[in-house]
Amino acid sequence: MAPIDPVDLTAKLVRCASVTPANDGALEILETLLSDAGFNCAWADRGGIRNLFARWGNKGNTRAFGFNGHTDVVPIGNEADWSMPPFGAEIKDGVMYGRGTTDMKSGVAAFAAAAVDFVTDTPPDGSVILAITGDEEGDAVDGTTALLEYMEQNGERMDVCLVGEPTCPERMGEMIKIGRRGSMTAWFKVIGKQGHSAYPHRAKNPLPAMVRLMDRLASHELDQGTEHFDPSTLAVVTMDTGNPANNVIPASCTSCVNIRFNDQHSGASLTQWLEQETEKVRQEFGVVIEMDIKISGESFITPPGELSTLVASAVEAETGVTPELSTTGGTSDARFVKSHCPVVEFGLVGQSMHQVDEHVRVEHIHQLKAIYGRILRDYFT
Repeated sequence: MAPIDPVDLTAKLVRCASVTPANDGALEILETLLSDAGFNCAWADRGGIRNLFARWGNKGNTRAFGFNGHTDVVPIGNEADWSMPPFGAEIKDGVMYGRGTTDMKSGVAAFAAAAVDFVTDTPPDGSVILAITGDEEGDAVDGTTALLEYMEQNGERMDVCLVGEPTCPERMGEMIKIGRRGSMTAWFKVIGKQGHSAYPHRAKNPLPAMVRLMDRLASHELDQGTEHFDPSTLAVVTMDTGNPANNVIPASCTSCVNIRFNDQHSGASLTQWLEQETEKVRQEFGVVIEMDIKISGESFITPPGELSTLVASAVEAETGVTPELSTTGGTSDARFVKSHCPVVEFGLVGQSMHQVDEHVRVEHIHQLKAIYGRILRDYFT
């Protein structure tokens, strides 16, 4: 079998308009490629989402190296703002344009191509597993979690896993993610009593209470950072009353905060703190405050060790760059994989992801495949 061209494979995937939860044939392209190369493929679909599980080698006691990634993408926004067709995968001056070129169809193409070439040229004493979802950019409730449940139910296991998300801020090879901050969102509704603004004593204005609560939360220092994590952050992201009149005190108002937290906290401990702060303001102002919380993921870290050294060595060998081990950035599906096995992330430069005219340098796709191939060779040596 001729070596798999990761650029051609990326282009095929980008031409699938797989905006979450649509798949548009992207995973079927990968299923055909992997099946033809001897991978045992299975669908772990759930909730209308397509999820592909593929394993080369016998399951059981042999070592298993896993890759995880996604083929779904975020919406394109206003198509008129794009200078290139958003699902065209057109190449200009060595750069491929299109939604998903960076996040993360090129990453999936690179590790799929590397895996196929590796098992074809040098069949390992062990297994190579690819767990690819169509639900990462959405709520992620029927994606990688469904794949992990499928694996548990069918006796499948990865010993280690590499998530192919973009990890490099500016140049190829400069950063590996060994953990991620936790993420949670809290919505607040303060309920008072509507009234005339000329007679505030006859109303109960919810706005001062909300402003006090938001100030208490935003001005509080959660921590000063830990050994592997930056300080936790809380951002007030919206405050709304829906009140168009300047002579009416509104009956209620709402707000929302997003917290990104390190390993000094948990979703439960931060929820308790939010409840305590909310109760203080409720008692001070005599209003009703409702709170709703969603925890998207807890903080986690894979301590520096064999896996991070393996990946870092391959990155340096192929790029000449010594990567930094980092926990910065948002969430990824590694937050689910970490409960299954040790996991790190390495991928492309992510500057254009989710933007208009998202793009990737063609040479970086080839380079990423070479890195993933070296990781597989070194792991099974």
